[in-house]
Amino acid sequence: MSTVDTKNNLKATLLLIDVQKDFHVPDGSLAVPNSDKDAGRLVDFIRRNKHKIDRVVATMDSHYKLHIAHPGFWVDGATKTKHPDPFTLISHKDVVDKKWIPDPSAKLDIDVVKDLSWLTGSADLLGSDGKTLQLQKYVEYYTKSLESKGRFVHTIWPEHCIIESDGHTLVDKVREALEEWTESTKNEVEYVRKGQNLLTEMFSAIAAEVPISEDTATNKELIRSLKDDSPSNLLLVCGQAKSHCVNHTLRDIVADWPKERISKIILLNDCTSPVPGFEKEGEIFESDMKKIGVQTIPAEQVWGFW
Repeated sequence: MSTVDTKNNLKATLLLIDVQKDFHVPDGSLAVPNSDKDAGRLVDFIRRNKHKIDRVVATMDSHYKLHIAHPGFWVDGATKTKHPDPFTLISHKDVVDKKWIPDPSAKLDIDVVKDLSWLTGSADLLGSDGKTLQLQKYVEYYTKSLESKGRFVHTIWPEHCIIESDGHTLVDKVREALEEWTESTKNEVEYVRKGQNLLTEMFSAIAAEVPISEDTATNKELIRSLKDDSPSNLLLVCGQAKSHCVNHTLRDIVADWPKERISKIILLNDCTSPVPGFEKEGEIFESDMKKIGVQTIPAEQVWGFW
């Protein structure tokens, strides 16, 4: 199918979600199967269509080692020495029963929760001085809030996308293609970091799963710029992983997108794959997007589709 649309002369914003080494085979710490093939198709698309892409926004999962979704944050309540294995699920009940507790020896920056007004019933989370966040009470609050949203039970991941590590960087061949795009179009890639707050998971680039501060609340500026400021006709979305970060970023975007323009959002469904064990979530996500009018098509069909 043709990749050139001469009739409508459409342009596109390309939203790349977490196209980082740690999510890609063969060496990523949280490598998604088929991510290398996804990245290859993405690179081909960028190179073939660089003059049809007038804006690139790349989100970057960005964590510290003692993030709440990493093993080092937690220890078992019995011995207080064993960290959970990657892919352990920690439920609200597990936390209340103290099966897993925050590592008491970890020197965590609890000041990342700077405004306790974000936390419902926050007075109960404070120590006797009225200022210090009590981590045990907080994780009980957090896991309950997370499960009430009906998305995921809190999951422990392999350490990934540690800020300034090699795994935090873009996949080499994608970075090279974007450098070629910049050289050709004289536009710079816009980078958006997410996930720096230690105390909350942030799959979506728009908002944390449990917002606990201004920096983890809805990124209204990003949504506004994608929706209103871009000269593009189309919003093309891809990256890793289809089951999690692509899933929840796009869900948050469409929730604030004009219904009459939903069909101008395109999920490049051959440039994204699910985390193993979460294939169903990826399938449900793509099905849900189709139902509301988001186009879900392979990258090579984008321009011919229109």
